[in-house]
Amino acid sequence: MNEQDAAVRLLWGPPARPTRGPKPALTLESIARAGVEIADAEGLAAVSMQRVAGLLAYTKMSLYRYVPGKAELIALMVEHTVGEPPPPSASPWRDQLTDWAHRMAALFAAHPWVLDALSGGPRLTGPRELAWLERVVAALDGHGLSGAERMDAAVLLVGHVRTIAAQQRQSREGSPEAEMLRALGGLVASHAERYPALAAAMAEPGEGRDNAFDFGVERILDGLAALIDRRKPLDNRAD
Repeated sequence: MNEQDAAVRLLWGPPARPTRGPKPALTLESIARAGVEIADAEGLAAVSMQRVAGLLAYTKMSLYRYVPGKAELIALMVEHTVGEPPPPSASPWRDQLTDWAHRMAALFAAHPWVLDALSGGPRLTGPRELAWLERVVAALDGHGLSGAERMDAAVLLVGHVRTIAAQQRQSREGSPEAEMLRALGGLVASHAERYPALAAAMAEPGEGRDNAFDFGVERILDGLAALIDRRKPLDNRAD
């Protein structure tokens, strides 16, 4: 069994019992929880088969009977951490997607290492993670958008949430805009003649600052609303 097949079995197949040795004492759930405990405390780089096995009071070789390697371990950890998405709702599509974006942002804030796990290129997606994508596409179903457009909308929304989460994670104060103003404000002010637009923007009162997440979500949804409205028959369009 290759790595891809092993990951598919772990994430999508029924729980498999080890083919040899004593009756299983570990579960994939307990293994995933141990990995998440380490990642939450020390970051994804600290996670290893050895560390997880030690936390569970087992040998690394024992762990290999359940999980083939670190890639599959991280896949299990992500699937465990993302949990179930917002339940299906009869609310307007815009309310659904706003709620979805805030829930995903909260997930990244609580478990920043997930951003690292998702940034490693193509990988297998588990059923819970795929259900999050399903919610976005389903919310936009029946509004005149093509399948490709609904998928692109989901990718756009995910990208915005991840980008802001990554910026907040890198910010020492949790405020990327405040850090940028602190770092660049003096330079821009002293060279205002060269950067007049930046200088004017930075000089304005701070109301509305540190709102990049909500601002971006709202503008994405505004764009989708405009596209949806254009797809409606003329007599059904909003005034």
